[in-house]
Amino acid sequence: QVQLVESGGGLVQAGGSLALSCAASKIIASINAMGWYRQAPGKQRELVAAITSGGSTNYADSVKGRFTISRDNAKNTVYLQMNSLKPEDTAVYYCNARRGSMDYWGKGTLVTVSS
Repeated sequence: QVQLVESGGGLVQAGGSLALSCAASKIIASINAMGWYRQAPGKQRELVAAITSGGSTNYADSVKGRFTISRDNAKNTVYLQMNSLKPEDTAVYYCNARRGSMDYWGKGTLVTVSS
């Protein structure tokens, strides 16, 4: 079982920055991929960014150039650096880990971007 704990959410003004972290209970090098998803009010959950065990990354078009996903294998932690935040980035952000065919989810952390 993989347990994930997110932190770093909060309130920030548009144009500001926020960094999220996700601590995993497993060695992240043994996990196929980790990522961040978000769910805005009234919308479906969507992929924000992901990083594989090999280090490749992908991003949603809406966040390219603004968000950066990274990992620290020594700390078993994945980060999401969010810059130039927009009100439409407001959502609950969830950490995800994929191991084989199984997905694990954190409980989410709320990010609110004010105008």
